[in-house]
Order: sequence, then structure tokens, then C-alpha cells
Amino acid sequence: MTHVPSCSRLNVRAKILLLFLSLAIVALLIMGYVAFFSISNIGKTAETSSRSLGQDAVDETTTALQTSAEEHLVRIATDQAEVTNVLFEDTDSEMEILAAAATMLPDNSSRTSRVPSFNRTDRPADPNNAVLVLLLPGSRITEDDGEYKALEGINDLLVAVYHADENMSGTYVVTDSGILRIYPWADMPGQMPDLRQRAWFLGAENTSGVYWSEPYRDSAGKGLVVTAAKAIPTKYGTWVIGSDVTVDVINAEFLNRTLDGRGYAVLMDNQGNIISRPGLSAGNSSLDETFEQENVFTGSDPALIALGRNMTAGKTGVEKVWFNGRYTYVAYAPVMSRNWSFAVSMPVDEITAPVDKTRDKIAVATRDAGFRINNQTEQFLGIFALLFLSLLIIVVLLSVWLARIITRPVELLKQGTLALGQGDLDYRLDIQTGDEFEDLAAAFNHMAGDLRQKIEDLRRTTAEKERYTREMEIAKEIQETFLPESAPKIPEAEICATTIPAMEIGGDLYDFIPAGENRWAFVIADVSGKGVSAALFMALSRTLIHASGGAEADPTAAIRQANRLIYEDGRSSMFITVFYGVFDPGRMTFSYVNAGHNPPLLIRGDPPGSQVLEGMGIALGVVPVVDIPATTIRLLPGDLIVMYTDGVTEAFNEQDASFGEERLVASITRNRSRPAEEIMALLLDDIRQFCGNAPQSDDITLIVIRVK
Repeated sequence: MTHVPSCSRLNVRAKILLLFLSLAIVALLIMGYVAFFSISNIGKTAETSSRSLGQDAVDETTTALQTSAEEHLVRIATDQAEVTNVLFEDTDSEMEILAAAATMLPDNSSRTSRVPSFNRTDRPADPNNAVLVLLLPGSRITEDDGEYKALEGINDLLVAVYHADENMSGTYVVTDSGILRIYPWADMPGQMPDLRQRAWFLGAENTSGVYWSEPYRDSAGKGLVVTAAKAIPTKYGTWVIGSDVTVDVINAEFLNRTLDGRGYAVLMDNQGNIISRPGLSAGNSSLDETFEQENVFTGSDPALIALGRNMTAGKTGVEKVWFNGRYTYVAYAPVMSRNWSFAVSMPVDEITAPVDKTRDKIAVATRDAGFRINNQTEQFLGIFALLFLSLLIIVVLLSVWLARIITRPVELLKQGTLALGQGDLDYRLDIQTGDEFEDLAAAFNHMAGDLRQKIEDLRRTTAEKERYTREMEIAKEIQETFLPESAPKIPEAEICATTIPAMEIGGDLYDFIPAGENRWAFVIADVSGKGVSAALFMALSRTLIHASGGAEADPTAAIRQANRLIYEDGRSSMFITVFYGVFDPGRMTFSYVNAGHNPPLLIRGDPPGSQVLEGMGIALGVVPVVDIPATTIRLLPGDLIVMYTDGVTEAFNEQDASFGEERLVASITRNRSRPAEEIMALLLDDIRQFCGNAPQSDDITLIVIRVK
């Protein structure tokens, strides 16, 4: 060991401060020699730099303001497009609900409404509590016809939908036989046109969903309106329900609120027609007269036409165009549900106006700064000459003394660090300087001893961890042997299944059990808890359920027997939820019992509808006797049964939101026409995309059965 003699107490901070001070003075000596001859030019250089910096600041501020304005306008356009989209989606939903309710009226012709009906001549006392009923020109329907009576039941539905959406100006239904019912009651002026020839009626007949019309002049004198219409096929013929939204409502709710009235907002369809803008109205005409729409592609400005192409293509962005004698920013974003586009604009000069005022202020401030710099430069020359000689002497003395005091302990610490880095854990330092270097040497010696012990502990921990990891891999391989190698091949159905443990091993299971007479039992289950204990209980339960299912074709008896065996063999408080279903291809039936498990989904029909396979019982292993009555349903070609564990609906994303049953139904319904393997793969992709980087919180198990 090397010994360093003690010196007067002076902490490292003071030593380092003195060292840097001496170095700074040496640097000042060198720089001062050069500065002495060039300092006279500092004033002019500083003034020029100040002026340049001021201009750069103005330019950068202008650019920043324009960039910020572009981003702000794009955000406004995107937000307003989404808000506008909500208006149309809400109306779509209300039309779908009204259509669904109206489809039941032809089979329930005795239904009556609380809201009365009135014709054109019989004016009600309260138009807001009355429905106007008319027969269109050419109609041969009478009030005694079954269709006329059946349609009377729609009055309450029209009123309910109207009051559910404050943006609607009216709801109505028109039949191809010529019946019109409209709420609220209105005094229709002039000769009533044949609404069956209107674009919205014909469009709805040729559209499976909700059809939206272009703006037109309304028959009831409401001005410009757009109509949402939905066709309903009935045994009497086609009924078309509709609701009107006036252009004035769109302007008031969305366009006129943009940028506090400073901007100019436009709603445009995918053909370039202007749907709505501030000031757009029907003028003095009405009664369904043809409305000449504005179109962006009819102009002669190439920049505006190019802007229109981007908007009709459904893009989001911002452009600078020459409009009304001024350069103007136009930001646009798509209204996704309608394939329309929303745009807002702001003149460029309104954005940069504050910068012009700032430029003048900077010029005045720059001149004043030049005078002050020249005065201060002359003072600095005198002061610098006096300090120059004094600092030079001090720097020399400090440099010699500090070099002897500081460098020696640092060198010893360096030697110790190199020895430790080469693996010499027995190396120790002996530094007695009476400051932080001495404390640092003591900490170094203590660290070397601790490091030796930590390395030994790390070796033992690493070996134990490798052994545990290998054991878990073996356990996972063993557990996988308990699951079926493949799904059974049944000509009447496509079948696929998978399980994804949340840990190395999991507590979910699925099984396919031959149930005799070409029948198959499908089992999906979830053991309480996770990890090794859940995996062992899963293996025991799978064996007992498989044995019980092979011996009993009846689901109730199979589950009763399995519960008895699990309860008798169970030595812990664990239990298992089970869904057990038997598929009989010959009778095309599916009989099942549910022992506390998530009920599977049945997707059926076109358009498809989802149904939960109800029927709940207690989990297995909780009580000695479980007797759950079986439920039997008849299967149809195209039916889709999805069995799952709670790891699907309770998959959480980074915001701690769960995937949920709604997303599950939406994913399956969206891909229902695909093969069973693709349906399962796409559902798992949707779950992964929803969860993002969040860790898997529970085991995920799926069985998909698609009836051919």
C-alpha cells in the first residue's frame, strides 16, 4: 500500500473550485492578450449581432406562428369533423332503432299509439302532440286496409325518435303504396308532391343501411334540409322511414361555432358539393324545388380544385391558397361515416399581424442597445488592464500548489480502480488527506469487500434461477400434453381452439370428448388462481371431466359425475368453472350446461345478431352435489358459437380498460363469414392491438364452432 501524508483540512469542493479558478485565469490571460487589440470592434459587432438576432427572432416567430396556426387549424378541423360525424352516427342509430321497431308492426296490426293522427284539414289543438297522415297522389289505399291500420302503431315511435335528437326537424314514414305519416303535425302548403319519387326515397330503397340525401328545399317550408332514410321490407311492401336535419341546424351547431366567428367553415360531400356553409339557405323558394348546389370543381382556381380533390379523397391536412384577395390557410379532415369532408380557414395576415408590431419594437431596441454597448466597451478596457497583471500572478502561485495537493490522491484512486476492474478484489487504498479523498478511499475499500460477496451471491442466484426456468419449461411441456392435439373433424362444422397462458403455465383448459353416436362434447374451463397450483388442479380436473364425459352422453349427468370426483379428490379451496356442450350433427342440436363459466356467444342471421347461451350453475368442486339442467338449442347453417374464458373480456390495456363483451361481439360479427381459424386469429389480433404494451393479465382460451 502507498501512504499519502496528511495536510491541512480543505474539502475537495474548495480544491476543485480553486483549480477551476486558476485555469479560468490562465485562459483569461491568453484571451485577454487577443481581446486587448480587438475589443474596440466589439460594439459594432454586438450591434450587428443584435440587429441580426432581432430579425431572426421575427422570422422564427413568424414561422412558429404559422406552424402553430396550421396545427391548430388541423386540430379544429379534425375535432369538428368528429363532432359532425357524431351527428350523423346518432341519426343513423336512431333510424336503425326506429326501423327495427317498425318491422314488428305488420304482425301486430292491433297496436295503437297514444299520439293521435290528423289529416291536413283537421288541425289538432296541439301540433306537437299529433301526427299528420296523408295519402300521396295516385294512392289507392283506404283507412280500412290492413297496411293503413298497421302503420297507425308507428306514431309513438316517430315521436320518441324525434324527441331523442334535438337536431331533427321532423320524422316520418312513407310507404310505396302512398301512405305518409309525419311528426310533428304541420300545415303542408300547396299540392303535396309524390314523395315516392324523391331522391331520398329511391336512395333508401337501393341501400341496405341508412341513406343520406343531398341538401334540398323542404316541402314543409323548413328551408334547406338533408334527409336520413331507411327502407323496411314488409309483407305490405316497402316502408321508408326518414328524418330531416336542416342546414341551419348544421350551421348553428358546428360551422358557426368554429374559431369564434373569425374562420370560415364548410361541409362538403365526396363529389365536391357544398353541403353546408355560413349563409347557405334556400332563399325564398320551397316545396321541394330543385336546389342548385355549389361545387368546388366548377371554379377556375387550380389551387382550390386541388384542395377539393384532397378533401373528396378523405385526406386530413392544411393548404395555403389565394382566396377572396388574401392568402388563406384551409385545414380539412374527413367526416368518416358519410365520406364527406369538413374544412376551416383563416387568413394568413390575421395570424402574422402581431409579428409586424414586434418587428418595429425590435428595431428601436436594437439602436438603443448599440449606444449602451459602446459605452460599456470603453469602461471594460480600463478595468481589464488593471485586473490583467493581478490575476496573472495569482494564477501562477495557485497552479503550483494545487497540482501537488490534488493530483496525487487522484492518481492513487485511478490505480485502485484499474486493479478492481482487472478482478483484484483484494486491493485496498490507504489515503490520509483529511478530506473527501480519504472518505472516498474508505468507501472504495468497503465496496471491494461487498463486491466480492455480491458476486458469490449472484452466482448462486443465477444457478437457482436457471434451474427454476428449466423446471417451468418442463411443466409447460407436460401441461400441453393434457390438451387435445387437434380439433375433431366433423363434416357438419368447422372447429378450432387455442389457449394462451398468462404465465409459463396456466389454469385454463379445453377438451373434445367423443359422446357416442357421432356426438362430441366440447369443454372449456377456468381454474381459480394462477401458476403451478392452478396448472396441477387443471390437469386433475381435465382428467376427471374427460372420464365423466366419455361415460355419460347427457351433459347434466356428465357434470354431476365430474363434480363428485373433483370434490372428493380436492384437497384445497380451489374450484373450476366449466361450460360443457354436446353437439349432435344428426339432429343439428347443441345441448349444454354452464357451471359458473362465461356464457358463450351464438352469432346468427343476416344481418347477424348475437345471443348469449344462458344457463348458469355453481362451479365444480365447491359443493358435493351439482345438478344443472341442460339447455338444448337447434342449430342452423351459418351459426357461429364462440366459447371463451374471462381472459378474453378481461384483457386490459395500458389505461386499465377491459376488452369487454361489446368489442368481442363486434370482432366476431365483423369476421363471421370467414373460416373458423381466421375468426379466432383475427379476434386474437384485435385483443393484442387493444392491449398494446400492457402485460397479459389472465389466461386466454377460445373454442370456435362454425356450423356449415
